[in-house]
Amino acid sequence: MSSTSDPTAAPRLGIAALSFADLGAVLRCGWHDFRRAPVYGLFFAGVYVLAGLVLAQLGAGLFTWTLTLSLGFPLIAPFLAVGLYEVSRRLECGEPLSFPGVLGVIWNERTRQIPWAGAVIVIYFLFWSFFAHMLFALIMGPSALTGPPDDLATYLNGKGLTMILAELGFGAAFAFLLFALTAISLPLLLDREVDFVTAMRLSVGAVRANPAVMLGWALLIAGLTFLALVPFFLGLLVVLPILGHASWHLYRRAIRPE
Repeated sequence: MSSTSDPTAAPRLGIAALSFADLGAVLRCGWHDFRRAPVYGLFFAGVYVLAGLVLAQLGAGLFTWTLTLSLGFPLIAPFLAVGLYEVSRRLECGEPLSFPGVLGVIWNERTRQIPWAGAVIVIYFLFWSFFAHMLFALIMGPSALTGPPDDLATYLNGKGLTMILAELGFGAAFAFLLFALTAISLPLLLDREVDFVTAMRLSVGAVRANPAVMLGWALLIAGLTFLALVPFFLGLLVVLPILGHASWHLYRRAIRPE
């Protein structure tokens, strides 16, 4: 349990108004935290990069799986960023940093609410994988379910381009819905004693109260993550820690005790 949590005093939590200036401010804070504790950022990002490389290898030569994983893989990034939230929390509170301490907090979360949020993310990812394959079969034909063509040229026609655009469109919608559920809820669950349903409700509320700013934040995350994925996922070693730390600071600005 985070030391900032106080189960005996449960203040009502309100949603603050955000501006685009806040996005620049939290990115600067994220960069500052990464510079203060680079080893932790590289460690947690390294786990994500290794997982990405393994999935890329599993999907090598399989275009349909590569497309599905490329769209779905970023959905699990928020859960992997919990360690970065804890590092930022400790830096903010002036608490000492140590791997045993940070990893211990993450381990202790297994008995709290974050695993439930993680289960939602996993189920969401599995549903996206199923939906993506059904969409593929609907456009490309039922035979695609048993033997999808892996020749890239197969997708450079009317049907193929329609399928790619449909996958991208639905993938973006799926990603934004999950973003709305988790952008604020995961750092909130780390910081305070609330149930995951309440945390997700507040997260969606923050997105509804600040639609333009939060959409901008989602697009910024998507754009930077996509650029970082290009060089064999290696760009994530820098981008993911900065975004993870910045997400903590965005939560601190978005959710305030009433």
